[in-house]
Amino acid sequence: MPALWVAAGAVAGIVAGYVLRVLYVRYLDQSALQQRDELLERAKQEASRIEKDAELAAKAERIKKREEFEAEAQVTRKELRQQERRLLKREDALDKKVEVLDKKERFLESTEKKLTARQKSLQEKTEEIDAAIAEQTEKLHEISGLSKDEATETLMSRIEREVEQEASDLIDRIVSAAKERADADAERILAHAIQRCAADQTAQTVVATIDIPNDEMKGRIIGREGRNIRAFEKATGIDVIVDDTPGVVVVSGFNAVRREIARLAMSRLIMDGRIHPARIEEVVDMIRKDIENTMKDEGKRACFDLEIHNIHPRLIPLIGRLKYRSDRGQNKLEHSIEVARLAGLIAQEMKLDPQIAKRAGLLHDIGLAVDSEIEGHHAAVGADLVRRCDEKKEVVNAIASHHGTARAESTYAIVIQIANEISNSRPGGRSEAIDQYIKRLERLEEIANGYLGVDSCYAIQAGREIRVVVDVTKMDDRLSVKVARDVAKEIEMQMNYPGEIRVTLIRETRVVEYAR
Repeated sequence: MPALWVAAGAVAGIVAGYVLRVLYVRYLDQSALQQRDELLERAKQEASRIEKDAELAAKAERIKKREEFEAEAQVTRKELRQQERRLLKREDALDKKVEVLDKKERFLESTEKKLTARQKSLQEKTEEIDAAIAEQTEKLHEISGLSKDEATETLMSRIEREVEQEASDLIDRIVSAAKERADADAERILAHAIQRCAADQTAQTVVATIDIPNDEMKGRIIGREGRNIRAFEKATGIDVIVDDTPGVVVVSGFNAVRREIARLAMSRLIMDGRIHPARIEEVVDMIRKDIENTMKDEGKRACFDLEIHNIHPRLIPLIGRLKYRSDRGQNKLEHSIEVARLAGLIAQEMKLDPQIAKRAGLLHDIGLAVDSEIEGHHAAVGADLVRRCDEKKEVVNAIASHHGTARAESTYAIVIQIANEISNSRPGGRSEAIDQYIKRLERLEEIANGYLGVDSCYAIQAGREIRVVVDVTKMDDRLSVKVARDVAKEIEMQMNYPGEIRVTLIRETRVVEYAR
């Protein structure tokens, strides 16, 4: 029985659970339907709101676009009205121009008619004048007895003489005025530069004498079977002359550096007293190193004295090496320093950069320091050397052209040529051999005597002036000017000389009578 109740209770529980589940499902379905309806309602309301907002926005946008269009249309209408006014003004202006052109055209037509009539009248008068000239010409031919060609030739010859005379007078006036101005400026600049610059010159030769304490020292210098003197000459490259002259020995050679090394080495060996091949080589090496240091010091001193900076280290010893180089008694280092100072002063007077001028002046003969090692003219060698040392193109060109072997491309090159000539030609600058001096004077007189009409000539002022006396019957004043200029030009082309040579041509008539 109890089991039956339990089973009945279980069945009742199941049925009750099923009923409750069914009721719960229905409740859930009803709730979902209610939520669905609510969501749909809200969605409809939201859609209605969005639609209204879109309509409002579209309406506002249409209003805005309409306003913008109206504003642009208003601006366009305004611009069109302005263009229309401008076109109307331009049209009025064109109408006025057309009227003016019409007036000018009528005026030109009237003028053309007048000119045509005047031209016709002039042509008639020209024909009348030509006929009158022809008639007068025939009468002149009858009176003078000359043909037309002869008269023309006579007239042209007369005109040519007059024009030539006037041209000669004009040339004389222009040349005289130019010379006066140029001479005054040049004299002022050069005098100022020369007054502020004075350098001593050291005369040098190819031999050097060395004093010895006694004649016994000559035998020690020669050595057994001449081994000492041979070792010395081999180490220095310089000839040693030991002769009968008492108290001296002579070292001789064209290389000034080696000659100086030989002189100092021989002096030190004589003072030391130990003279043998090993000692000779040792002393020569020591002196060579001392000379190299001396050349560097001399190069630095020259740059310091001239206030020239940033010189390439390779050029410093070469500058100092010029101390041992001379030309006709002129020490090349002192000459280079003098040229640098003169060039700097001249450049300063001419409103140029004195530093560039001084650098070019100091380095202008640098090629002489290496001319025994490199073939070629020392100007070209020096220019190539400083070019490789990154010097300025003005400096390179001034060095290359200071002897006229290259074209001067700047004012600095001309300044270096002038400074070099001043240093070479000033009194005491160079010594000149007597035979060369005489040949130069003879060549001067030979050039002047080669011109027709020259009676005699004389070279004076140590060859700085030549006086040319001409025959008055063979040369007039006009031709005298031309001959003087031609003589000067020929001297410039055919001769080499320091400074300048003055050509003075004298033409005079002397009348001598005697009262008895």
